[in-house]
Amino acid sequence: MGLISYFKEQVRLTRERDPAIHSPLEVLLYPGVRAINYYRISHKLYQSGHYFLSRWLSQRALRRTGIEIHPGAQIGKGLFIDHGTGVVIGETTIIGDNCTLFQGVTLGGTGKEHGKRHPTLGNNVMVCTGAKVLGSITIGDNTKIGAGAVVLREAPPNSTVVGVPGRVVRLNNERVTWEDMDMVHLPDPVQQDICRLQFEYKRLYKRVEAMEEKDRAAIQHDDKEKGAV
Repeated sequence: MGLISYFKEQVRLTRERDPAIHSPLEVLLYPGVRAINYYRISHKLYQSGHYFLSRWLSQRALRRTGIEIHPGAQIGKGLFIDHGTGVVIGETTIIGDNCTLFQGVTLGGTGKEHGKRHPTLGNNVMVCTGAKVLGSITIGDNTKIGAGAVVLREAPPNSTVVGVPGRVVRLNNERVTWEDMDMVHLPDPVQQDICRLQFEYKRLYKRVEAMEEKDRAAIQHDDKEKGAV
């Protein structure tokens, strides 16, 4: 892909996922776009064995953008990093095509692994603000990870992960599309469990109340019979 074609693709991608953009030149100011451009160069240097130079370039990108992408990471096409300050992508991370990362996302390790120690993200994955995906785990295609989630286990395709630790919530096995992906309208499994417990409590309370009422009626009936005798 030529330089002009690459720039046009960056403009298209940014317009598609960020309504705040008003002109193509603004794309050049986006930290996420700049960080990815730095990464593409440093990754080639890394693959060629120029490890010091590639790390020097990635650290330069970190100072300029606030986004740290290890040059050894494998990133597919169409990655979009929105408001990317604090984003960290580890060395053995693999990211598929058309993924989106928001501010404060960490794709890191647990500190106990060797070799492949960072996550693998499938295609069309969205990782929302402040989420942490840790360890050599796989996040399936079309998966959405909610803001602030800490994901330590693998997530199947077409799912939503929320909470600490992250819990998987399937969306009726329907493919998640960009149109319905956001960081607000996410299911809350904890709240759902509380609602179920409240429902069961009310049901049991009514049964106990009915049993007590039946016992009271039986006692009153016995008292009347004793009085009649």
